[in-house]
Amino acid sequence: MKAEVREIKAEGWVCGKCQEPLRQLPVEITYMGSSFQVELPRCPVCGFTFIPPDLAYGKMREVEKLLEDK
Repeated sequence: MKAEVREIKAEGWVCGKCQEPLRQLPVEITYMGSSFQVELPRCPVCGFTFIPPDLAYGKMREVEKLLEDK
């Protein structure tokens, strides 16, 4: 079963620490030696990255399972 992930935009989100608006910025995600470049809402000041629950528990969980099965 494939998890559906809706695209999360940075618009309207603000960093709780810096009070700066989040922007869609490239983020490198690393898991078990594999790296992936994705764009996620991120604070341009402190680097806080917002990973929405549907992405963390959906698509990222799928990738995690694929990598662990190898």
